[in-house]
Amino acid sequence: MRTSAFVALILTAAAFAHRPAVAGYNLPWCANYYDSNVIACSFTSFEQCRASVSGVGGHCTQNVLYPPPPPYVEPHRVKSRRAS
Repeated sequence: MRTSAFVALILTAAAFAHRPAVAGYNLPWCANYYDSNVIACSFTSFEQCRASVSGVGGHCTQNVLYPPPPPYVEPHRVKSRRAS
């Protein structure tokens, strides 16, 4: 009985525990900020990235982990079988 109550307490505490915010961004441009040594890959254009680092210090690079769009594949067409 004590074990199940302990497990329930641990699971409840884990459900309400403070979790750090995680940025779900993986966009084409990354800003490398000089003052904090932070890399933020949350920009869709080079100009947007440059505007973010201007005045604070940093530079912009392309995100090497950004997935390229998949190649276009012609849909497979099924030939109809008609009785002749």
